[in-house]
Amino acid sequence: MNAGFFCAILPVRIKKKETFMQKAKEKKRYYKRPTLRTTIFLLVSAVVIAALLVTDLLIHRTIEEEIEQNQTEKAQQLARAVALMPVVQQALVEKETEHVQQYVETFMEQADVQFVVVIDMDGIRYAHPEREKVGKAFVGGDETEALNGNETVSTSVGTLGRSLRAFTPVYAETGEQVGAVAVGISLEVVEKALQANRVNLLIGTLFGLSAGLVGAVLLSRFIKKTLFHLEPRAIATLVEERSAMLQSTIEGMIAVDADGKITLVNKSAQAIFDRAGLPPKPEGVDVEAYMQNSRLRHVLASGQPEYNEEQDLNGLTIVVNRVPVRINDQIIGAIATFRDKTEMKLLAEQLTGVKTYASTLRAQTHEFKNRLQVILGMLHTKEYEQVEAYVAQIVGNQSEELKQTTDMVKDPVLAGLLLGKKSDARENGVDMKLVIDTVIEPLPQERLALELTTILGNLIDNGIDAASGKENGSVKVTLYVLDEELIIRIADNGPGMSEAELEKMYVRGYSTKGKDRGYGLSLVKQSVEAIGAAFTVESEINQGTTFSVFVPIERGRHT
Repeated sequence: MNAGFFCAILPVRIKKKETFMQKAKEKKRYYKRPTLRTTIFLLVSAVVIAALLVTDLLIHRTIEEEIEQNQTEKAQQLARAVALMPVVQQALVEKETEHVQQYVETFMEQADVQFVVVIDMDGIRYAHPEREKVGKAFVGGDETEALNGNETVSTSVGTLGRSLRAFTPVYAETGEQVGAVAVGISLEVVEKALQANRVNLLIGTLFGLSAGLVGAVLLSRFIKKTLFHLEPRAIATLVEERSAMLQSTIEGMIAVDADGKITLVNKSAQAIFDRAGLPPKPEGVDVEAYMQNSRLRHVLASGQPEYNEEQDLNGLTIVVNRVPVRINDQIIGAIATFRDKTEMKLLAEQLTGVKTYASTLRAQTHEFKNRLQVILGMLHTKEYEQVEAYVAQIVGNQSEELKQTTDMVKDPVLAGLLLGKKSDARENGVDMKLVIDTVIEPLPQERLALELTTILGNLIDNGIDAASGKENGSVKVTLYVLDEELIIRIADNGPGMSEAELEKMYVRGYSTKGKDRGYGLSLVKQSVEAIGAAFTVESEINQGTTFSVFVPIERGRHT
């Protein structure tokens, strides 16, 4: 087989394959799953139809049996009544037919039966609806039991057609049996009664079916509306997506219902609970019994959210946001999201460092721009000797400032922070004096350096802010080591603080400088506590404020 043959057959096979795939897609499209509304309608309709059919069969059978029973009892009662009549008894004793025939004809008109037949012990008719058959033998063969003294009921075919027959023996006054009476009800009458009943049942069934179908439509619409017009597959996909989102968030999340029972705990929350020594799988447990001071019950009762609150969890501190969950203005539960405070602290410290570096660069850029403008002005006036002296002064001052700082502060993070804050102070018109009495060796742990960055950065910023609004504003920063303890003092000549302000200065969000302020001293307090340091503040109105921090370096080594 050559290559040409393959080239010729390949397109045919590809075409056949494409045709097959198209047919498969068409079949798949054709056998598309019915919608939820259609499924509910079909299921409810099937249940209604099945229930109506079963009910119809049971009722029809019961009514049929009742009609037959009623007709049987009617025939038996009529037969007994005829057998007790003296005219019947006398006719059978005297072998006379005329009077009994007249009586029977009158009785039949009043009783509305097919026939009444009186026979003697030989089965000869003494009375019959058709006079010409009087004197002839009874037809049917089911009269034998009655002639033997027993009441019987049977269905048989006689001269008048198929009928339901009731036989009763007739006795003379002497007690001797002289014959029998047969009362017949045509089965056509019974069938007509059953047919009328079937029509009524059919009407009732159709009415019930119509009501069921209307109910099925309304029910399917109601369920569809309740499910926000989503199909089951879409609901399942939505639940899976929401579950995946909740489980993939880095924040811990716990949800409770209106009764305070835990309904959801994501993986991050369970990891934090494991570190805190709490038992696994808390779903269904009362939230206060599982984790004390959760305050979720308080949120359920008050309906007010709580943000950035600290909570102790068996010695593990977490930062929590608690929010009530409302549907149609009704609280149906609450959600708490939280993270380990240590992780957030590290992140905040990193961001604080980045912010400090950015602020330092911005201040130095602004200062450098101002100096370039001075140099440009001198060049325009051709004062070259003054330009040379100015540049030498700048370089000397910065070199001296840089050398002094880096010689005394061996830790690069603290040194960079102090230089940056000095440039920031110059930009804000504040004279910042840096006094370093002893050499500050590199800090024993990176964590300690980050905490000190938070402490120094925020305290110096507060001092610059306080002094910037005052003429000849100044900030003095003093650092020295004494007896394995790093002592830091930041003093400003700003407006100072009152006793009331001193009491509130550590409250998160409290500030006298406007909105979105008041977090610096709160972070300083947290950092001081984290490294086991001591913290004092002295302030006097219109004189200024002095902050002192005492950091045990050796203890910081193990912090």
